[in-house]
Amino acid sequence: MSTLRREAGLALAIARKDALAELRGRHATVSTLFFAAVVLLLFGFALGPDSARLAAAAPGLLWLAVVFAGILAVNRLHLLETDDGALEQLALYPVARRVIYAGKAIGGFAVMLVLGVVVLGAVGVLFAVDIAAAWLPLLVTVVLGTAGIAAVGTFYAGVTVRLRAREVMLPLLMLPVLAPLMLGAVKATVAALAGDPFGELGTWLQLLIAFDVIMVVAGAATYGFLLED
Repeated sequence: MSTLRREAGLALAIARKDALAELRGRHATVSTLFFAAVVLLLFGFALGPDSARLAAAAPGLLWLAVVFAGILAVNRLHLLETDDGALEQLALYPVARRVIYAGKAIGGFAVMLVLGVVVLGAVGVLFAVDIAAAWLPLLVTVVLGTAGIAAVGTFYAGVTVRLRAREVMLPLLMLPVLAPLMLGAVKATVAALAGDPFGELGTWLQLLIAFDVIMVVAGAATYGFLLED
């Protein structure tokens, strides 16, 4: 019990450090939010002024913006520690590598959850979508979706962080893996905004939960090998 408590405390300490470093870095946070806003605006202009078309495309644009902005966030969380050697020092700490993965994934999740909630609000304003009527299922969807992105992003950021072309390789590796999550998140968002007339919301949320569990287990089991390279 004492070992588990110690590991949980270390994971939360790592998560707190990463999340605060990202959220306090105003330039990095603003640039990520600005990027998400640009994605929404560009696709909004591309679709034209038709309010019905914009509302129909809103769930897809929401998750497109969250995923691309999330890739920037998780890459930056690893990059900061690699440049000053902190990641190597952290790997020398006498603790299971899964604890380091858990801490960095939780920190990334906290950052992306804030990002997801902000982008959701922006979608509601820019595309005139009524998110207040379905705030609870939308919030659950954002929580599950950002958790999956953090789990996958933490692993692949560890894979690419020492590569010269990491900014290119990270999205190339992450996006194919995130395809099931994006499908489930978009479908769950569509069902939530429509009031779930066909009772599909639960099925898509179960898909997101299954994806999150599989990615977290796989990442925790293999992340230690990345630190040893």
